[in-house]
Amino acid sequence: IATVFLSLLRKFFLQKRPLTFSEKGRRVSLYQLIKYVTWVLSISFCITLLGFDVTILVAGSAALLVGLGFGLQNIFSDFISGLLMLLEGKVKIGDVMEVEQIVGRVREINLRTSVLLTRDGYNIIVPNHKFITDNLINWSHQSLERRFQINIGVSYCSDVDLVTRILIDCSLRQKELIHNDKLRSFVRFSDFGDNALLFHLMFWTNDIFSVEQVKSDLRYKIFKAFQENHISIPFPQRDIHIIKPE
Repeated sequence: IATVFLSLLRKFFLQKRPLTFSEKGRRVSLYQLIKYVTWVLSISFCITLLGFDVTILVAGSAALLVGLGFGLQNIFSDFISGLLMLLEGKVKIGDVMEVEQIVGRVREINLRTSVLLTRDGYNIIVPNHKFITDNLINWSHQSLERRFQINIGVSYCSDVDLVTRILIDCSLRQKELIHNDKLRSFVRFSDFGDNALLFHLMFWTNDIFSVEQVKSDLRYKIFKAFQENHISIPFPQRDIHIIKPE
């Protein structure tokens, strides 16, 4: 009863004070870690009050634990990974992660598994060892500002300076983008393609979870501006020569 009361009290103080995004993630990780340690100590104390010696129980079950360790090594790996995640704090509640080409926001970090909310609105249960052993992308680690790009191809008869001005103007009219001296949109003339001049519109935003919708809105603006300025977007064309025998 005391352990439950202390857990509710810690949760109350956690939600009482307004926190920033990074502070909230660290605070939740710390709360989870303290909760697990408190429960272990509480259960050990209750076993001692019942008259059992905890050290004897641990020593007597050593052989059993070794056998279970071989059979349940993946589960134990998830438990250890969960503890490391809570201790290191590199993965926090609210972080936007890319796991196996799926982007999601971390909703829960438990001892064995974590829960990610995807952009489509469904939850993914991810074993914790993937966050430790696999190569993952944490889009919101340390800061929320991230750079993205849109690829554009225009015909060879287009005015490249006009194309650059249109792309920059479209980015300035997109409210989710960041525009300051340090982080601002720019255009990169990437290559001479087989059928088009290839450009990249590079932009910064902190709306990383919904960035695909931001890209879609930008493409609408760019396509409409290209039509108004008579800039064509080419597509591959081939000439076919049919040889007829005489």
